Amino acid sequence: MGLVSAKEMIDKALEGHYAIAQFNINNLEWTKAILLECEELKAPVILGVSEGAAKYMTGFNTVHAMVAAMVDALNITVPVALHLDHGSYEGAKAALAAGFSSIMFDGSHYEIDENVAKTKELVELCHSKGVSIEAEVGGIGGTEDGVTSSGECADPAECKRVAELGVDFLACGIGNIHGVYPADWEGLRFDVLANIKDAIGPKMPMVLHGGSGIPDEQVKKAISLGVSKVNVNTELQLVFAAATRKYIEEGKDQQGKGYDPRKLLAPGFEAIKAGVKNRLECFGSIGKA
Repeated sequence: MGLVSAKEMIDKALEGHYAIAQFNINNLEWTKAILLECEELKAPVILGVSEGAAKYMTGFNTVHAMVAAMVDALNITVPVALHLDHGSYEGAKAALAAGFSSIMFDGSHYEIDENVAKTKELVELCHSKGVSIEAEVGGIGGTEDGVTSSGECADPAECKRVAELGVDFLACGIGNIHGVYPADWEGLRFDVLANIKDAIGPKMPMVLHGGSGIPDEQVKKAISLGVSKVNVNTELQLVFAAATRKYIEEGKDQQGKGYDPRKLLAPGFEAIKAGVKNRLECFGSIGKA
């Protein structure tokens, strides 16, 4: 099938009251595990790539080449979008040039007028190439590629301004954070979510960042209120690390050729697949391809 824009899959999710999973990728094993599990479960998927992860994998061109080749080699038939996560203004243009099929421009750290101006330009650029675009209003808590936010809630009026620029889906801060949630986290602000939805209208899909660690009942409630894309990264990193630690602590890396990276990384690979299935079940996207 090749890589596709995320717009169609997310619009269908909004209409069908489920959410598309965005799983961030970190290397070949991550990408392969996610693609195979989504193909088996017939779930559309968005592969998210932060600028930091892209740099680690030696650049946007390498990432695009790997993902596109893997989709072809594994005979993946479900819709797959390759999405820049929390892109800068310059990073958005670079990922677009490299062939990414979906772009997030995160202008939430700018004053609203500058966020609007830059988002407007990138909407026109992305749509001219058939690429979907996500924008953000109100910072998501935690640190992402060096940008730290306390997780302020988005202003509904500002969300309306950005939504009216023609973005395909909108990320809004509603008390969610990146990384591991602290024990005293107060939960998602559903009152803010409802007010934003009223401002942007029923046809604008919303995105929930920091999806790892939010209780399932809160995720499902957010989906019922118009969230059509949920981002997951930390959750898969944790299960990968736990499975790899167990393998080494049990001494399996010292048995035979257990040190072979293909064997060493296999438990983590399987843990990622199980984690993907768990999230797809929660989001309701299994069988929606």
